[in-house]
Amino acid sequence: MNFKDILVHIDCSQQYLNRLELAIRLAREHGAQLTGLYVVSHQMYKPEQEGLSHRIAEAEEMFRLKTARENVNSHWLCADWPVAGISMVEVLNYYAHSKDLVIVGQTSRSHMEKDFPRDLPERVVLGAGRPVLVVPFAGSFLSVGERVIVAWKPGRASARAVNDAMPFLLAAKEVCMLDIRTPDDPGMQAIAPKEDIAGNLRLHGIRVKEEHLVTGNIPAATILMNYGWENGCDLIVMGAYSSSSRGTVNLGSVANEMLDHMTLPVLMSH
Repeated sequence: MNFKDILVHIDCSQQYLNRLELAIRLAREHGAQLTGLYVVSHQMYKPEQEGLSHRIAEAEEMFRLKTARENVNSHWLCADWPVAGISMVEVLNYYAHSKDLVIVGQTSRSHMEKDFPRDLPERVVLGAGRPVLVVPFAGSFLSVGERVIVAWKPGRASARAVNDAMPFLLAAKEVCMLDIRTPDDPGMQAIAPKEDIAGNLRLHGIRVKEEHLVTGNIPAATILMNYGWENGCDLIVMGAYSSSSRGTVNLGSVANEMLDHMTLPVLMSH
């Protein structure tokens, strides 16, 4: 099982070259077509950005050069949305709906690009309907998916994330299933018969190591990232739970903290 149709978001941020390199590497490993998507959205009552055409041309040239060098089947798409007021996220999700995997970058609070949505990763995770690989702003990543952490919490979001991540899990050298709970949360196993997700993965021939951790006062996202760093992991897989407030749907606290402080690529499914 492989990803065969991958979409990578291209922009003018300082990080996008590392994101592109990772996307090319994954496309080559999976034998996938890679679509580079540059989104131009027109905000109401705002003039066109100076030098926009030049930046788009530079991004396209870099995309074509790097994909050709690695002999990757590629497709460049500049989505210049003609309707004012349609957001960059809405356009990105429109194209994401028909892809196997969507790759976006973590938003850096200290290097925000003009008119770049601060919550873009969150909104793509909530709206793409596809697995979303979020790449940290800082650092380059030579491998993704060799040693994988699966953050497991019984429920729809985690189950969806495990299923969406199967192309990574099947190819991984090691998969660690982390069950993280608060001290006062015994989990479903205290009231229901155990259903073994690790056993399910083993039936697929996946090597799984199980760990059960208690958070204490440490946020779950911090535990995940620390565990990944200490054990040489290169990918975190997690379900993205959501909450609704005043008619707006937002990611849960663990996913939001991960998007703010991530140090490893994270595959999120909602």
